Amino acid sequence: MTADSAADAPVSPDDQGEPASDAPKPSKGAGRGALAIAVAKVWFIVTSYGIQLSLPRLLEDAREFGLYKGTLAGVSILNNVLIVATIQSVSKFVSEHEDEAKASRLLRQGLRIQIVLGGLLAGALFLAAPSLASFLLDDAVTPLLRIACVVVFVYALYGAMVGALNGRRLFLRQAALDGTFSTLRATGIIGGAALGLGAFGALAGWSAAAVLVALTAAFVVRRSLFGRAEGEGLPLRRWLAFMAPIWIYQAALNGVLLLDVQVLKRTLAEIALEGGATVSAAADVANEYVGYYGAAQTFAFVPYQLVIALTFVIFPMISRATSAGDKDAARATIQGAMRFALLFLVSIAAPVAGAADGVLRIAYPSEYLVGAGALATLVFGLVAFALFAVCATALSSAGMPGRAALVAAIAVVVVVVANRMLVMAAPDPVSALPAAALGTSLGMGTAFVLAAASVYQRFRALFAPLTVLRTIVAGGAGWVTAHYVPHDSLVGALLALIAGFVAYVVALVLTAELGRSDLAAVRKALRR
Repeated sequence: MTADSAADAPVSPDDQGEPASDAPKPSKGAGRGALAIAVAKVWFIVTSYGIQLSLPRLLEDAREFGLYKGTLAGVSILNNVLIVATIQSVSKFVSEHEDEAKASRLLRQGLRIQIVLGGLLAGALFLAAPSLASFLLDDAVTPLLRIACVVVFVYALYGAMVGALNGRRLFLRQAALDGTFSTLRATGIIGGAALGLGAFGALAGWSAAAVLVALTAAFVVRRSLFGRAEGEGLPLRRWLAFMAPIWIYQAALNGVLLLDVQVLKRTLAEIALEGGATVSAAADVANEYVGYYGAAQTFAFVPYQLVIALTFVIFPMISRATSAGDKDAARATIQGAMRFALLFLVSIAAPVAGAADGVLRIAYPSEYLVGAGALATLVFGLVAFALFAVCATALSSAGMPGRAALVAAIAVVVVVVANRMLVMAAPDPVSALPAAALGTSLGMGTAFVLAAASVYQRFRALFAPLTVLRTIVAGGAGWVTAHYVPHDSLVGALLALIAGFVAYVVALVLTAELGRSDLAAVRKALRR
């Protein structure tokens, strides 16, 4: 899922955060259910990119797209924190009870808690909307934040119902609901924008879709909502004790991913005001360039989204190894996962960075090519952040989730401070975009370095030095090839990306980083 829409995803208990360490054991049909959920997640990614690629052509101009992106980034932080904690907590507690009546009691208790939490967050956002808009120097944000309050409240309830399905291992139903969610969300956002109502129409469509999908979820779990319920609920402190660490980690994680948009918007508006622009004109300038930056984000997040599934695989493997005291198995798992992630991430990032303007030309109007410099930088920042996610998973699986949260919190500070300083120092709005990308990348790089140091301290495992060196050499070959293959057309851009990828792989083979053992491993995996 794309970062700016990550909050919209119906996620499994270990999605985007610390995987549940006591997840239920696989049941009959779990394999089909896992496959169905995977397919639903792929569909979510497809529809998410459909939204991001459609809106710039449906909205009036880049300013309107930037207004949408700037509002969504702020709301998504709340949504991500709330929905992930809700799904994980309800899934965990429901999974502890095989009896449907007892599970129903826990779902109802979870819903009551989320009505309060979601209501408080939504209400606070509604009341604070004018102040937040004033901070961002854009009064147009107020009605957008207020319509998005609906999503904040509804997602709290929706997350509880999805968590109940997951906890009861009803994966096929969860997958069907996930797919329905993705379809309704895309239809609502794109449909609202197509009506000519601008960013407000897109967000109103999102809110309407959220209500519809919550009603659908209520129908799916209607027996648990309205049927027989037995037993007592859990103490509130147990719910809060489980959710609080997830809130902290998710807030920091999403802060790293999304706060740069807010800093960029505020800072560009300030600079325009200091230059003599009116408040309205300053907001327009900020929104326009946030729109260009948002286009760059869409492609920069691709490698991160593709590799994040790796964390769901390595968590149980490392957890089992550490529980059994098998240090060698844990070390081998980490080394293998980190090597795979590095090689895979750079295979995408290097060609994309080399042909950044061509990549944007594939999907966006020509004026969005202003964001090419930001894309060329930010895509490598996301490589670092994806590697951080793998390291954070290793730390969590070893019983050190607090360390991962602390590292993410430090990275948030770096992102905000670096963005502010670098954007302020930029000579013009065009230069501010790669400056913002650099500030974000510095924060993401900090997260990776600190997490990697912790992983190495705990497991004495990370990368082989020669692997890093060879990957840098191969990445350079991929970047240079993609950069110098003409990519001033759609066909040329695609050819440049393919040529860059091929050059990267060839360089890995020539440096002996890739060999017959890797090919044999791939064949073995495909036969499973």
